[in-house]
Amino acid sequence: MLDFGVLGVTRPRFLVLTPVCVLVGIAVAVAGDTQVDWIAAALALAGALAAHVSVHALNEHDDFVSGLDLRTERTPFSGGSGTLVARPELVGQARLLGLAAFALTALCGLILLERAGWGLVPIGAVGLALVYFYTREINRLRWLCLIAPGLGFGPLMVVGTYYAVAGAWSWSAAVASLVPFFQVSNLLLLNQFPDVEADRSIGRNHLPIALGLGHSLRVYRLFALLAYVGLGLGVLLDLLPPGAMIALVTLPLALLVAAGVERAIAPGSSPVPGILPSMGLNVVLTLVTPALLSLGTLLGA
Repeated sequence: MLDFGVLGVTRPRFLVLTPVCVLVGIAVAVAGDTQVDWIAAALALAGALAAHVSVHALNEHDDFVSGLDLRTERTPFSGGSGTLVARPELVGQARLLGLAAFALTALCGLILLERAGWGLVPIGAVGLALVYFYTREINRLRWLCLIAPGLGFGPLMVVGTYYAVAGAWSWSAAVASLVPFFQVSNLLLLNQFPDVEADRSIGRNHLPIALGLGHSLRVYRLFALLAYVGLGLGVLLDLLPPGAMIALVTLPLALLVAAGVERAIAPGSSPVPGILPSMGLNVVLTLVTPALLSLGTLLGA
């Protein structure tokens, strides 16, 4: 019988990122005067949420079984929910929940194939692979680990949603997806900073382990810049309406995050808890920027 306590492994407060990214794809479709299939939009949202739940639940299961959860200094933004540490008897249910959500994602994808066409096959296949292999395999490949989260929430989710509701590809959706691609990649990159020693102990090899915190911060800055460069190019090339530029108002926040991280990792400083305010600001940045992009795109339509 399902114990509702297991729902903690889904990390509910982080799931809001999914509708924010799905909305970008819908906003681009509406702005382009496309006939939107709203049933497909609902299915795309359901499938994306199920994928997000699945990757969280499977991640929590694998991190507990590997012993990582017992070595990690948990923060409000990293280190897992702590659900299985507090209630280890739920470990089996966590895996079942992850697999059930994975199956629901696949089911939504199959229904969308029927409505929108077989162009969704590569998006769905790559998306399912990212969900299933993220914790056990992708976290051992530094560069793939860096871009996998952004790929899932950016091109796959935004372009996939657009295709689901419009039945066609769109350069506008592809350009818009660069904002969540770079920012969500940065979100997970920064969240890895406090976990370097614990992650290294179980064989992970993400960027902060492979390159160190200083070089990883340089990658963060580059990705932060590229998110806004992509936005500007989209408007310049007339792929996005000028109103989308409203998302640029978050640029100072990105600069604040980078400066805060630099102070936290300076010699003689302890990354935790010094980095926590920057991690919190980074979450806000990652949610607000694509939300403003959607708003500006819709208002400029």
